[in-house]
Amino acid sequence: MLLAIDISNTNIKFGLYNSTTMQRHWVVSTVRQRTTDEYAMVLNDLAHHAGHQLTDIGDIIVSSVVPPLTPVFQELAQRYFGKEAITVDHTMDLGIKYLIDNPWELGSDRIVISLAAHHLYGGPAIIIAFSTATTFDVISAEGDFLGGAIAPGLVISAEALSSAASRLFRVDLTPPRAALGKNTIENMQSGIIFGHVGLVQGLISRLRKEIPGVTDESEVKIIAHGGLGELMAPIIPEIQHVNPFLPLEGLRLDCVDE
Repeated sequence: MLLAIDISNTNIKFGLYNSTTMQRHWVVSTVRQRTTDEYAMVLNDLAHHAGHQLTDIGDIIVSSVVPPLTPVFQELAQRYFGKEAITVDHTMDLGIKYLIDNPWELGSDRIVISLAAHHLYGGPAIIIAFSTATTFDVISAEGDFLGGAIAPGLVISAEALSSAASRLFRVDLTPPRAALGKNTIENMQSGIIFGHVGLVQGLISRLRKEIPGVTDESEVKIIAHGGLGELMAPIIPEIQHVNPFLPLEGLRLDCVDE
């Protein structure tokens, strides 16, 4: 079986695959202070509870945007599985051309979601990750990475607002009943949620126009994922697909190509 590990700033997602089928998936909080042994214990407990053993795992592939944790999981693969973890970066031969200035700056998370989006939905496409940051990744019809945009995520925006203004406070990230708020909570939710909707729609409109070779903007697929993707997709009509497992699917495909 294949163990795919997606390490982001907020969460770590594990996907256990038997060939092309995901058998189990788990999400744990990203804790930079945890050791190799601690993460191994967490993983062992999750697998055991689902009726699997660590010995069932044959290959391990890792995408990490948290540099201190990358060697932790590489060591985990060596010590507990006796294997070298495949660690995704831009040097892997995945059939993707990186048509950007500095490919080495590109996070492995953006590589794997671009691969998965092209495989599952085709291109051209704009893939939006609603996570710590809200990122926009743009791929061509051929699946080449064209570039994108990075904006502060919903949680960052909400925390910045409450921490910088003494009379404002944290609110639930829930869409209010209307954009016209009738109390402080609704005012803040409107600004944070619907303001983010406007940001996303504005960037979608601009990015569509800048994709080479696109004559009909409606042919550009709009795909969402990330922890808040399912919250935002219903209020952004441009979004056509929501796939919370996009990074794990990309890792599976990376392992096949590798």
